[in-house]
Amino acid sequence: MTDPEQKQRLEALEAKIEAAKEAQAPRPRVDEHYSMANHAWRMVVELVSGLGIGFGIGYGLDSLFGTIPIFLVTFTLLGLAAGIQTMIRTAREIETQKLAEEAENDERA
Repeated sequence: MTDPEQKQRLEALEAKIEAAKEAQAPRPRVDEHYSMANHAWRMVVELVSGLGIGFGIGYGLDSLFGTIPIFLVTFTLLGLAAGIQTMIRTAREIETQKLAEEAENDERA
């Protein structure tokens, strides 16, 4: 490989390989913009999942113990409360993000 022509061919091949690797490399993600509808759906899913989990636990306990649907009602209400609490936490998260974005925009202006 001491021949200069072979060295040039090897360098050209390495450059082609490097270019191919760069073309296949994943692109950096740009800040994703979530619309308010996406946030609303997230909150709905959180509420419904809390209700569903509470309902499932209550139904399971009532079936296990053979009781009237006292556990069903209790855990469904607890699931509702947990879902609402999660929705409130998400709303605070969104509000914090919006305030941070506004403050950043005010700094730039």
